[in-house]
Amino acid sequence: MSRTDEVVNGIKRMILEGQFRPGDRLPIEKDLAEQLGVSRGSLREGMSALSILGIVNIRQGDGTYVTNLDAPQLLAPMGFVVDFQGQGDPRHIHTVRRLLECEAACLAATRITDEALAQAGDLLDEAARLIGQSPPDHERIMEIDIAFHRIIAVHAENPVLVGLIEAFAGRTIRGRLWRSLHEEGADLRTHDEHVAILKALVARDPERARTRMANHLIGVEESLQGLPDDADASIETARS
Repeated sequence: MSRTDEVVNGIKRMILEGQFRPGDRLPIEKDLAEQLGVSRGSLREGMSALSILGIVNIRQGDGTYVTNLDAPQLLAPMGFVVDFQGQGDPRHIHTVRRLLECEAACLAATRITDEALAQAGDLLDEAARLIGQSPPDHERIMEIDIAFHRIIAVHAENPVLVGLIEAFAGRTIRGRLWRSLHEEGADLRTHDEHVAILKALVARDPERARTRMANHLIGVEESLQGLPDDADASIETARS
């Protein structure tokens, strides 16, 4: 194990043992290096690694602090794994996204608040108005899509699940926007599927919510099987 690994594992251990808590300022460099038994150079390398992992926040001129250690932030580096796997066959990413979001919908059905349901309803009302315009505002429709799914994920009340959904769903946005721009009727079908999901949530029906989410995301997966390699260029052309 390298000295950098020793720093990373040492700080993790201290956090797990309760020596450092979220928001705590770490000791000064000299003291912390002595405590861990490493050089100050190794300590700096370890802190850089911990910063990338979302465990510490290095503030120039102020010191190093433990972050709030929320699950989405800690799971953010997993995005590289998702990106790497998606380069081979993006369907794998969409499949995992479907598994996660179906479970989130099931959990949210019994936990989501009336206020959140109203917020989701307002989003879908706005989407309906935009879809009826000519031309539709695809960018805003996609923003609404993301916000709608996020409301459901958050109200599953499982921060680890939220973090995983953010890591996977965030990597599907390019394909979803391509579908919105190039597939006739895609926005309307998506909207109708969202409405069906919302109705299941309003009814507080977990299995129906899971099924409606599955139907929606399977449809997205199937429509994206023909996603071209030059999707980014295609998106930019459609935008201009």
